Amino acid sequence: MAEILVVQSKIRDMIKAQGCSTSADAIDSLSAEIERIVKKAIERTKGNGRKTVKGQDI
Repeated sequence: MAEILVVQSKIRDMIKAQGCSTSADAIDSLSAEIERIVKKAIERTKGNGRKTVKGQDI
Protein backbone atom coordinates (compact mmCIF):
# COMPACT_ATOMS: atom_id res chain seq x y z
CA MET A 1 0.00 0.00 0.00
CA ALA A 2 1.28 3.46 -0.91
CA GLU A 3 1.42 6.40 1.44
CA ILE A 4 -2.00 7.85 2.32
CA LEU A 5 -2.21 11.43 0.99
CA VAL A 6 -5.56 12.43 2.48
CA VAL A 7 -6.74 13.11 6.02
CA GLN A 8 -8.73 9.95 6.59
CA SER A 9 -10.78 11.30 9.48
CA LYS A 10 -11.91 14.32 7.45
CA ILE A 11 -12.92 12.15 4.50
CA ARG A 12 -14.75 9.69 6.75
CA ASP A 13 -16.54 12.58 8.51
CA MET A 14 -17.61 14.07 5.17
CA ILE A 15 -18.97 10.76 3.95
CA LYS A 16 -20.66 9.99 7.28
CA ALA A 17 -22.37 13.41 7.23
CA GLN A 18 -24.11 12.27 4.05
CA GLY A 19 -25.36 9.08 5.72
CA CYS A 20 -22.83 6.68 4.22
CA SER A 21 -19.99 4.53 5.51
CA THR A 22 -16.39 4.44 4.28
CA SER A 23 -14.52 1.26 3.42
CA ALA A 24 -10.74 1.06 3.80
CA ASP A 25 -10.26 0.65 0.07
CA ALA A 26 -12.18 3.88 -0.58
CA ILE A 27 -9.46 5.82 1.26
CA ASP A 28 -6.74 3.96 -0.67
CA SER A 29 -8.47 4.68 -3.99
CA LEU A 30 -8.95 8.34 -3.15
CA SER A 31 -5.31 8.68 -2.18
CA ALA A 32 -4.23 7.03 -5.45
CA GLU A 33 -6.42 9.46 -7.40
CA ILE A 34 -4.87 12.41 -5.55
CA GLU A 35 -1.41 11.10 -6.43
CA ARG A 36 -2.40 10.82 -10.11
CA ILE A 37 -3.75 14.39 -10.14
CA VAL A 38 -0.65 15.81 -8.45
CA LYS A 39 1.72 13.99 -10.82
CA LYS A 40 -0.23 15.33 -13.80
CA ALA A 41 -0.06 18.86 -12.35
CA ILE A 42 3.71 18.53 -11.89
CA GLU A 43 4.10 17.46 -15.53
CA ARG A 44 2.05 20.46 -16.66
CA THR A 45 4.08 22.79 -14.44
CA LYS A 46 7.38 21.56 -15.84
CA GLY A 47 5.98 21.66 -19.37
CA ASN A 48 5.25 25.35 -18.86
CA GLY A 49 8.82 26.01 -17.70
CA ARG A 50 7.89 26.63 -14.06
CA LYS A 51 8.77 25.04 -10.74
CA THR A 52 5.69 26.21 -8.85
CA VAL A 53 2.53 24.13 -9.14
CA LYS A 54 -0.45 26.48 -9.43
CA GLY A 55 -4.19 25.94 -9.24
CA GLN A 56 -4.40 26.18 -13.01
CA ASP A 57 -2.14 23.10 -13.25
CA ILE A 58 -4.61 21.02 -11.28
